Amino acid sequence: MHLARVENERSGKSKALPIQDEKAQLHVGCSGWFYWHWRGAFYPADLPTRSWFRHYAGRFKTVELNAPFYSWPTVATVESWIRQAGRHRFVYTVKVCELITHIKRLAGTRTLVRDFGLIADLLGPHMGCFLFQLPPSFHYTPARLKRILGQLDHQRRNVIEFRHKSWWNYTVYNAFRKTGTIFCSCSGPRLPDELIKTADDIYIRFHGVKKWYRHNYTIGELDVWAKRIAESEAKTVWAYFNNDRDGYAIKNARALSRLIGHPD
Repeated sequence: MHLARVENERSGKSKALPIQDEKAQLHVGCSGWFYWHWRGAFYPADLPTRSWFRHYAGRFKTVELNAPFYSWPTVATVESWIRQAGRHRFVYTVKVCELITHIKRLAGTRTLVRDFGLIADLLGPHMGCFLFQLPPSFHYTPARLKRILGQLDHQRRNVIEFRHKSWWNYTVYNAFRKTGTIFCSCSGPRLPDELIKTADDIYIRFHGVKKWYRHNYTIGELDVWAKRIAESEAKTVWAYFNNDRDGYAIKNARALSRLIGHPD
């Protein structure tokens, strides 16, 4: 990926943010699409796995890719994402590799971040956001805030997800606003239950209220978020459901789409 990125830069190809359709500013989907326990619930029992993505893309126009977090994708992998999207006006958000966020914890990772950023150039109009998820043990300090922002490529659409409540503070919000960095709002156990807007885009991850990944959101709970989204006046909304247990993510993503006026 490093050599491919260097060659791409030498060729003079643009690193501008992909242009999104002005009429498609609401992006609601799931965190991942390949779950064996969705067979028979979301995917027809007799549908071969090679057709699962097509089934998903026929119902949602975006997905949050979690696989790149565990394994650094190759150029060939990214090209396969483009092929599977086909003619669909489909957008991927890409979770950044744990080598950057969990192992190195965004220390001395500027080159790695640039290398990973090649994914956006390859995906072009299929590219959504880069999601940097940091571990719960990563608490707020002024030095860490400066380190994070110093490692990012601000030509990209960067989303930072914190898992410790110390990051929910105005020093962080103001620093993010200055750099156009998107603060990830989280619906998750023991995390502040509020929508934070630090850029024209807002980004929300739904993990569960009392338990991670297995909460079935009620219409009332989703309506609270729908009202927050409307009041934010954000230009672009990214919302992904990570409560994959029992297929709740699918049901809840559809419900939120309807509540914010973007039926699937």
